[in-house]
Order: sequence, then structure tokens, then C-alpha cells
Amino acid sequence: MQHRLVAAALGLALLAGCDYTVSLVQKPDTPIDKALVGSWSLTGDDGRTQQLLVLPLGANEYLVSYPAGEKDAMFARACLCRADARTLVQLTWFGTARGTTPDDDRVVQYAAYAVKGETLAVNLLNADTVKRDAATPEALAQAIAANRDNPELFRETLIFKRERPADNPNARLARPPMPAAWQ
Repeated sequence: MQHRLVAAALGLALLAGCDYTVSLVQKPDTPIDKALVGSWSLTGDDGRTQQLLVLPLGANEYLVSYPAGEKDAMFARACLCRADARTLVQLTWFGTARGTTPDDDRVVQYAAYAVKGETLAVNLLNADTVKRDAATPEALAQAIAANRDNPELFRETLIFKRERPADNPNARLARPPMPAAWQ
């Protein structure tokens, strides 16, 4: 069950359509939360594991891939934003591992998150509560604020566990070796 929720909520946005056309942040200016950076996994009831990869793309932006390493992996630029005194992650999905790109402007999603130790809890903003038709960032922020006490403001919590790199010295390198001509 949880596996299906993750696929519907985070990963298959291009098949099901993302939630919003409006970005609360046009130019990211909030520094990234380094606790989010890394490889995270979620194991579904069927035992299948999917990876969520979050990498720093700069001081104020992330690159997100879900389900990372899969032929249907999707990619998003992400940044932190504020809405109604909450810190959210704004995800802008831009393509897939198959080289496809979105065919409409509905490419933005918002998520609340919490990192506690080796666990990442993610709650996507519920587009059935905060309607998809907000025409401006201000209208979207107002809609979020108007639903602040609504228990349906976010979808069901998705729980990811941090993946640690292998201690095996023969494991794949974290970065490719520098070509000899560059040294």
C-alpha cells in the first residue's frame, strides 16, 4: 500500500499530472537544508524498494530524482520556500530518465518534510484541499493559509530511510576519477 502511495505521490507525476502551475519561489534564495541531501529508500508492502535521491544543485537548490536509478526515474529542481509560516520544498519536475519532458505547465508540487536521524518524513500538499487553479503565487499562498488547520492539508506521510554508502573498498567510486589530462 505504501509503495503505491509513493509511486502516485512522488514519482509518477508526469503520468498522473503534477499539482500546480504556480511557483511560490521564482529565484531560490533560502539555503538548502543539508539534512535532506542523500539517498533515501522506501520499501513497499510488496518488498520492493524505491530510491529518492536528493543532491545539492547549488547553495539554494536541489536536484531530485525519483525513483532514482529506475528507467522511469523523474527529475526535479527543488528549493525551500515559506508559505503560512511553514517551510516547504517546491519541486519543479522537468523530465525523465527516458528523455521525456512535461507536455503542460502543471509541473510543480509542494511538500512538507521532517528529518529525524536516519528517517525522512514527506507530506505532499493535497491538491484536493488546496485547489490546483491558483493563478498567482499570492493566491496559492492564501489558499495554503486558508487551510492551515485543515487535517487534509497534506496527503498521507511517506517515510524514507537514509541509505548509507557501502564500506566496501571495491564499491563504485563516489565521483569518477579525474582524467589524466586534467591533472
